Amino acid sequence: MTKVVFGCLLWFVLCSVCVLAQGHGEQSAPPDTIAKAMSAKYEDLSWQPIVPELGSDSPQISVLRVDPTTHATQLLIRVPKRLHVPMHWHSANETHTVIHGNWVFEHEGRREPLGPGGFNYIPARMPHQAWASDDALVFITVDSGWDINWVSGPISKADIGKTP
Repeated sequence: MTKVVFGCLLWFVLCSVCVLAQGHGEQSAPPDTIAKAMSAKYEDLSWQPIVPELGSDSPQISVLRVDPTTHATQLLIRVPKRLHVPMHWHSANETHTVIHGNWVFEHEGRREPLGPGGFNYIPARMPHQAWASDDALVFITVDSGWDINWVSGPISKADIGKTP
C-alpha cells in the first residue's frame, strides 16, 4: 500500500513539474500573429488592367496581399464602366464585399443585387457571373491562390455596357 501511495505521489509531482515547466521560459506568439501587419492606402495602390486590349474601359485589379503559406489572396477590382463579367469559376472559395457602386452576382440560377456593404460567398469551382455599375469597386478574398477559369471566354468589348 505504501508503494502505491508513494508511486501516485511521485507521479503527481512529476506531472506538476512538467506542467509548471511549460509555463516558464520564452513564450512563442500564436501562429496568426507571427506574420507582419500591413496597411495600404487606396491612393497608393498599384492597379493592373485585367483585359489590357480594352484600354481605359478594362476593369483593373490591385492585389493587396497574398499569404506566403496558403496563398490566400485579398484584392480589389474596380470597374470604370458598366460591365458584364461572363460565367467563370475559381479554384478557391471566394467572397465579395461591395465597396462602391452596385453589383449583381448570378450563381445556381439566382441573381443577387448587392450595393455598398453587400457581401456574398461563392464556394470553390462554382460557376458564376456578375454585372457591375459604372465606377464600381469590390473587395474580394479567396482562401487559396487567385485564378479565373472562364466557362465560355473572358471579358470582351461586347461585355461593356451590358446589364443583367
